[in-house]
Amino acid sequence: MKIIEVKDYNEMSLKAAEYIIEKVINNPRIKLGLATGGTPVGTYKNLIADHRKNGTSYQHVTTFNLDEYIGLSGDNQNSYRYFMNEQLFNHIDVHESKTFIPSGIVKDMQAECLYYDDLIEKHGGIDLQLLGIGQNGHIGFNEPGTSFRSNTHVVQLAPSTIQANARFFNNIEEVPTKAITMGIASILRSKEILLLVSGESKNDAMFKLLNGELTENFPASALKKHPYVTIIADKAAVADLKLPC
Repeated sequence: MKIIEVKDYNEMSLKAAEYIIEKVINNPRIKLGLATGGTPVGTYKNLIADHRKNGTSYQHVTTFNLDEYIGLSGDNQNSYRYFMNEQLFNHIDVHESKTFIPSGIVKDMQAECLYYDDLIEKHGGIDLQLLGIGQNGHIGFNEPGTSFRSNTHVVQLAPSTIQANARFFNNIEEVPTKAITMGIASILRSKEILLLVSGESKNDAMFKLLNGELTENFPASALKKHPYVTIIADKAAVADLKLPC
């Protein structure tokens, strides 16, 4: 793992955007794996600003999102399709037909899981996967106990994850309790991974990632198995941690 330490969330977001922009310029047909939640919002804002100022084009880029809530349609303001449209897709020149997010409303969720992994494979796989990390070590919606061999699947969200996501809803009762997510194996098939970590609340997760054992009880530890992982973390997230050289 390569670790880039930055001052704060804003610098993390800028560095991450610069990293992605360079990849897009060097490979205009890149396949990007994207994430939702609070962590990547600043990165997306920087991508939009660069697109408007410098004209970086996403016309030939294909994107695959990690996950979606089950029970929410794409026009629901709390769905991840809506989130991605509002936070990124509507503001750059990416073609909607090239932006893929698992469906949370199909009747046959098992078929949707198989379809999504097959779709990624048919596009040649993900070149760069953007990730955040949960306080309990979840990546995507892969909660503690998820098999490292898991492909895209339906998950029951942990209470801590539901609580963390409640800030995006009117009340905690509105937060879906299930989601469809790329599995650990799905994520690890990406050619490269970019992990963003910010804030004191992620300090313990960073400690376990860097110093803990490889265990399915801490899903992010699976990243130790991947040969090309870059972590951009701010000072609060790595405070008092001994970083590898």
